[in-house]
Amino acid sequence: MKQTNNVTKEKTVEKHTLSVLVSYNLNALSRIIGIFSGKGFEIDSISFGSGKKSDLARITITTHGDVQIIEQITKQLNKIIDVVKVNDLTYDSFVDRELALIKVTATRSSRSEIMQIAQVFRAKVIDISPEKLTIEVTGNRDKVNAFIGMLYPFGVDEVARTGSVALKREFDGNV
Repeated sequence: MKQTNNVTKEKTVEKHTLSVLVSYNLNALSRIIGIFSGKGFEIDSISFGSGKKSDLARITITTHGDVQIIEQITKQLNKIIDVVKVNDLTYDSFVDRELALIKVTATRSSRSEIMQIAQVFRAKVIDISPEKLTIEVTGNRDKVNAFIGMLYPFGVDEVARTGSVALKREFDGNV
């Protein structure tokens, strides 16, 4: 907590989703990661993808910090020559998704229950073996975490997941 003029201000740490438009080259991603590691900022997730213009790419970074930390991150990112634009989507309306692949133990007696859980979460079974199921689920972080949590009692063997990908919502005024 910070004391200013007899008023206590509490630093609130929040999750932030940053959308960073960069020149499409291999150095851009390493420079951005270098900023985070060099300054001690934490990356919760990161994803990289090309856009409509082949010379630009979008990097989505999920991080956390108080307002001052996020401002510092944004300023540092804007100093990188390859960075075209940095948007903090946190206070905008945006859509985000993660993808996870989960390998779970599926005995003869538990297989149908696991598949019912997958159906509720709109997940897809993408590989089957005599004793394992590999399931794909997409959704926001909470949905993916909830699905994985439901599978743990059966025996989760492996989890591979992407970072969050996000885009700002566009409104047409007819909402």
